[in-house]
Amino acid sequence: MTPLMLVADDFKAPGPSIFDFPPLFDGAPYWLTKPVLMALFGAVVVCAVAWSAFANPKLVPRGMQNLGEMGYQFVRDQVARPFLGKDAERWMPLLLSLFFLILLWNFFGVIPLIQIPVASHIAFPIVFAITIYVIKIYLGIKHQGLGGYFKNMMFPPGLPKPIYVLLAPIEFLSNLIIAPFTHAVRLFANMFAGHLILAFFSMVGFWFLFEKPTPLGAGLGVVGVIMTIAMTGFEMFIEFLQAFLFTMLAAMYIGNSLHAEH
Repeated sequence: MTPLMLVADDFKAPGPSIFDFPPLFDGAPYWLTKPVLMALFGAVVVCAVAWSAFANPKLVPRGMQNLGEMGYQFVRDQVARPFLGKDAERWMPLLLSLFFLILLWNFFGVIPLIQIPVASHIAFPIVFAITIYVIKIYLGIKHQGLGGYFKNMMFPPGLPKPIYVLLAPIEFLSNLIIAPFTHAVRLFANMFAGHLILAFFSMVGFWFLFEKPTPLGAGLGVVGVIMTIAMTGFEMFIEFLQAFLFTMLAAMYIGNSLHAEH
């Protein structure tokens, strides 16, 4: 067996255990962990940035106001208006907060010393998805009536009546069960998998260059470092994309409840 094989045999790839965090201190509640602390910290940061950007707006924006308005225009034009139309401005506080909080939580995964995307813990995406789910059903019943909401959902017009025998239960399951489930899991799974991949390549680079350096293993360690850098850039793109998609779907669900599809 070659020295490289001996070193490789000792290497243990990171697994799901890297997402397990103990309580912050002895005697703390079991739920008070690093991800919870980072979630609260992210919420405070988003509130502070929003306050500094919009609390005292100037006619000519500069500094944080300029940055805040750029973010506002992006969410309004790319997310809110395409799905909410004339109701876009009304729902901007929710959508803007949702987008930037999820984006910051995701970026925590590539920030040194923090290095944990909050959404890689399923509880956080579930809370957001359930919130949107409740808003969606409430608005649908309020604006379409109880019977009208379920009729528009399960029996879209213009189809042969026998089709509804199959379509109605499928639409019911899709809108009330599958949609909120996939809304949460899509964000969670991408953050979980992406962080695990980053941890793997980082461990390869550290192991073969610092922990167990060998002449033969150095090349593998360099590959690990290069892949870590490349995957970090790719992961940042995915983190932005998932924040955008989650917020876009939230806008779409709200829009469909406000205005029945015909």
